[in-house]
Amino acid sequence: MIFKERFADQFMNVLAIMIGTAIYAFGLHYFVISNELMEGGVTGISLLLKYVLNVPPSISTLVINIPLFYLGWRVFGKGPMLYTIFGVVSLSFFLWVMEVLIRLQWLVPFHTSQDYFLATLYAGISLGTGLGLVFRFGGTTGGSDILARIGQKKRGWSVGQVILIIDVVVIGSSFLYLPKEKVLYSLVAVFVSSRIIDYISEGAYTAKAFTIISDQAVPMAKSITQELDRGVTLFPARGAYSGHNKEVVYCVVYRHETRRLKELIHSIDPQAFIIIGEVHDVIGEGFKTQ
Repeated sequence: MIFKERFADQFMNVLAIMIGTAIYAFGLHYFVISNELMEGGVTGISLLLKYVLNVPPSISTLVINIPLFYLGWRVFGKGPMLYTIFGVVSLSFFLWVMEVLIRLQWLVPFHTSQDYFLATLYAGISLGTGLGLVFRFGGTTGGSDILARIGQKKRGWSVGQVILIIDVVVIGSSFLYLPKEKVLYSLVAVFVSSRIIDYISEGAYTAKAFTIISDQAVPMAKSITQELDRGVTLFPARGAYSGHNKEVVYCVVYRHETRRLKELIHSIDPQAFIIIGEVHDVIGEGFKTQ
């Protein structure tokens, strides 16, 4: 029964990641590329290669991520990287599908020479919706996400700051090839996309606090530390009805780590009692430092 439930959960994760990458690929071709707008990270590099050398994004996205797969595999291990690899392969596949549909003229992209704000708005909505679904169900589209997580694990750098620096460098370099108006419109699309991602992936909160009551508290705490690289606190407790002594697990994670932590808890103790609270601000190691 537990195996069937886990298989159903994994199937839903994979299906949601595929839907998310399909929406993202559609938005990228239908709104972004057709109007020569930009994006950050590896996607932005792929767009520059498309605009300057006419390299299809379906190819460049996959090729650029291959060395990052290797680094992520070495640093994080096989388990955490599987959904990332699937997300990137799925994205490359749907980018290729969109390229074929456009080439056959079965899909006519939205192109405007006047109302760039409309294209920018819908680009942000479609890209944010796609990535929000991918993040909500445990996947990523690779690229700067992998580099940011490596920087956090090895150097203690902030994930958000690393991604922001990469995005600024990539989008800033597009000033050499694109009109400044389009670059500035692209920044609006990136902002809209980030808000949509926050809303879809886990709401607008910074983090989630988990209080877990389980007979497997100690092995669960070790797994959370090893798999998520998050600090965990154990509190002694006693059941009021049973009188049995227990230990309560308490930890705080980023919103995009919520689903992964739920799955980890369920794999160790399907009967665990979990309380999840909203956290508006977190200061400390692994989060903000001030």
